[in-house]
Formats: sequence, structure tokens, C-alpha cells
Amino acid sequence: MRKRRKIITVSTAVAAAATLPLLMSPVVSAAVLEDDDESSRMTRLYAPPPDRDSYRQVARLAWRGDFRDSAGLLSMVRTPQAVWYGDETPEQVERLVRRTTRSADWQGRLPVLALYNVPGRDCGSYSSGGADSLAEYEAWIDAVAAGIGDREVLIILEPDSLALLPSDCADASNAAQTAVEQQTVIEEQTTADGQTTADEQTAADGQSAADGQPAADGQPAAQEQPAAEESPTELPPLPDPGASTAPPTGSAAPGTGQEAAQTPGQQLPDALPAASETPAPQPPEVQEPAALEPSASQTPAPEPSTEQPGTLPELPPLPTPDPVTPEAGNSVDPDGLDTPVVEDPETAARYSEINYAVDVLTALGQTSVYLDAGHAGWHSVSSIVPRLIKAGIDRATGFALNVSHYQTDPDSTWYGRLISSCLAYADEGGDPEKCADQSWSRRHARRWLRAHAPDDPAGMKHYVTDTSRNGQGPWTPRDRHIDAQSWCNPPGRGLGRRPTTHTGDALMDAALWVKTPGESDGRCLRGTDGPLDPVRGTVNPEAGEWFPDQALELVRYADPAVKVFRRTAGR
Repeated sequence: MRKRRKIITVSTAVAAAATLPLLMSPVVSAAVLEDDDESSRMTRLYAPPPDRDSYRQVARLAWRGDFRDSAGLLSMVRTPQAVWYGDETPEQVERLVRRTTRSADWQGRLPVLALYNVPGRDCGSYSSGGADSLAEYEAWIDAVAAGIGDREVLIILEPDSLALLPSDCADASNAAQTAVEQQTVIEEQTTADGQTTADEQTAADGQSAADGQPAADGQPAAQEQPAAEESPTELPPLPDPGASTAPPTGSAAPGTGQEAAQTPGQQLPDALPAASETPAPQPPEVQEPAALEPSASQTPAPEPSTEQPGTLPELPPLPTPDPVTPEAGNSVDPDGLDTPVVEDPETAARYSEINYAVDVLTALGQTSVYLDAGHAGWHSVSSIVPRLIKAGIDRATGFALNVSHYQTDPDSTWYGRLISSCLAYADEGGDPEKCADQSWSRRHARRWLRAHAPDDPAGMKHYVTDTSRNGQGPWTPRDRHIDAQSWCNPPGRGLGRRPTTHTGDALMDAALWVKTPGESDGRCLRGTDGPLDPVRGTVNPEAGEWFPDQALELVRYADPAVKVFRRTAGR
């Protein structure tokens, strides 16, 4: 009797698992139809075939009788999202791209392609790889273009390629050591200054006070930041930690390592609230700082030199030109500038690669190309805008934000508006160093926008955002003593806004699921010898492989929640 009952139970589970896609099709269709009703009156987005491992997980959940999670997971993997290409040979990628774009064309939907094959990608971290040379990359891009043909396609071009340049790689992998070395230099300088005679020191202090400059005692420029908060005269690319409003960082592109984007100073609740209890994002004036890494592209704006006394005795109502402006080709100021001006060969090649891709892909006619612009918790506006300009943003459709990361929609929207406005300002001859920044108070930033941003959004660069995993916002670990790698498979995250091209924002072309939800970012050793992820206590899958635990978290903590029930008739 017991054996017969077991056979019946197993048979029922197998039948349920086998027929689940058919049983759930009304649910999934309802979910997709709802997104279409809300967002795809203009453009319907393409949903690629799901990962086979995701269907295996759906079947396992149904086998256990967990039909709600099974239905939610199935709905997630059937939602429109990007198709990633990288590491294929030119012949392979041409065939695969042609197959995808033809399938989308037959369905009357717009495919989103994430191209991820730039040489030296991810600074050799979890998602290292890419083409071996510029020539190999150009051949690969040519093959992608051949596969697209004259079909309509939206392209996310090389996530992290501009926010994580080769020149940033040393800072990304040695951020902690860099910080220690800088602190040592400051202490040594302070000691050396302390050896001056009392008369010399007094004279220096008196001159500094008269000039409005800090005393020559090795004090960092950030000590002067509170004055800039009243009414900024110059853009503070890396504000004082006490005054910054930039949010913390999230995750990287499929496994992309972004240690340089860490923001350990951000405080978030240890326990994950329910989707309905998730606190609304704080206004920038009260948010805690985002501790950007001390790379040359992210360091504080230089204080006026002692050779120019009285440069900033008082701050005017609106930003005015910085009296000390570095020009392209000059060496980096010892105090640090926001954007590197001396390029190594690998960084110069990176710009050549992105420019080539922009020219080839935009020449197809129906291809929209969006360049990488990182996210709001990573680079200042004055840091990322020059990179976009060098990479050919003038010929591209726009830029992409938050790819594979966790920044909230309000933060990404505000950051995107500032970048777009700064690009327009620079296009008219303005200096990006003078642009409003996400670290500014909203009041001062809006005054800058009223004074300098174009009135017509049609003449500005547009952007798209990745909302695939930002439903719960960024993650901050409880243990401050580990290498958090908060971008790498953070726990308790959820799906964000569903893909849509009807955003309600004149500058925002689409909210997309660029990162494939449910795929791992990498092993996430977080500074340990491994193999366990010390936060999760498990061995995470390799970058790009299906991660069942994370996939379930994304469904359970989604905000807005995943709807697994069919809508009532007539709606």
C-alpha cells in the first residue's frame, strides 16, 4: 500500500512538472500582457528562450509542490530581457545574432543585445575575457553587424567598458592598498611640514587664512568642502564623505568585478524588509556618502594653488569656471583630478574599440546604440561625461545606466538627467568640470539645470536603465571588515521595474532587464581564499551560470511583486 502511494505521488509530480509550462502559460501570458498594456504600446520587447537550468529549477519546485515560487520563477524567465554575446568567434556570433534578430522580427518585437567582448574586460576579474586585440575585436563587431543586417535592434555596448577603463584596473584591484599609501603620504607630508620653523609656519598659516586656503599643514582638500555646500562654485567630483549624497553601489555585469565601485560608508538595514515595507529612497540631502575609490578619475577636485591667492574668497550663487582647469594631454595634478588625462596604451585602445563599434553599428540604420555610463554610486558626472565624449557619444543613441547593478530608479533617473544635461552643456563648449553633480544638493543642482540645460529634451542624449535586480536597492554587508564586493551576488535582492519603453520620462528611452536575472556574478570570494562565499556560505556558480538561490530571492523580494495570477476578465 505504501509503495503504491509513493508511485502515485511521484507520477503526479512528474506530470505536473512536465505540463507546468502549458499550465502556466495563461499566467505568464497575463504577466507579459500586463507589461505590454503598460509599456509596449510603442515598442514590444523580445523575450529570448530561457536558460535550460531555469526550467529545471521550475520543474523541481513543482515537484516539491511549491507552485507559487515555480510560477513566479517561470514568469521571471519569460519576461523580456537582453541577450548577451561575448567570447564567440566571428562566425559563431554572426550566426547567433542573425537567429535572435530574425526570431524577434518574426514576432514583431524589439531585441536587446548586450555586447560584451571588449579586450581586457572586467580587469581580469570574475568575467575576464574578451577579444585579444583591436583587430580581433573589430572583426567580431563586423560579424555582429552582419548578423543584424537591416533589422531593428537595441544594443547595450560593452557594459563596464567606460566606467572601468584599463587605467582604472589597478585602483579596482588594489583600492585598499592605494588608500593606505595615500594616507601614508599625507602623514609623511604633515611630519615634514611640522619641521619648519615656528616663524615660517606662522607666516604660512597667516597667508593661508588671508587667501582663503587651508594652512600648509598637509590637510586634505576635503576639509574645505562644507563651504562649498552653501553654494558651489565648482563641481566637487568626489565630495567630502560628510556631504556626499551618492548612493552605494550594486552588482556588476554578469560577474563583472567592480571593486572600484564599492561604497562601504552607506548604511542600510541588516534585515531585508518585505517589498511593501521597503523604505522610500531618501532625498540626496540626507543620504549617506558613497565612498568612491581613490583613483585618478574619482579623486577630489583640486584646491586652488598657493600661487593663486584669493581665488575663492566667497562662493557666488551659481557655479563659475574653476580658475585652475587642466587641459587634455597634461599630466595629472598631484592633488588628483577627476578624470585621468594621461592615457596608457590599453586605455587609448579601449576608446578606439568603442568608437569603432559605434560607427559600425549605427551605420546599420535601425540600430540604437547605448554606451556604458556606470551608475550613480560610482563615477561623478564630471568623471563619466569626458569618457562618454571620447568614446563617441555624439554618434551613439545615448548611454546605459545601472547595468547589472542595484541602484534605485530615482537615483538612476536623476543621474541620467545630470549626465544628459552635462553632455549638452559640453557640446555647446562648456567644461564638464562645471556640471551639476549627483553629490550636489538637489536645490543647487536644479539651479544649475535651469541655467544651463536645454529646454527641449529632443536635442539631448537619452538613456536606458537596467532594472533587473534593483527592486530592493543596493546591499551593504553587516561585516565592515571584509572586502564586500557588494556588486557580486548580494543576498536578499529582488526584481525591479518590468521592462518597458513607456517610461514617462522624456530622456529615458526604456527600463530594461539587461542583466539576466538568476545568473551568477561569479564566485564572490570577498577577499578570502574561498571556495565559499563568506556571506552566503556556499560556493557560488561561475559568472554567467544559473544561480538557483539568487533566482528565488529575486522572485520573492521583487518590487513590484511578480504577479502569478491571471487578471480578471474585461480589464
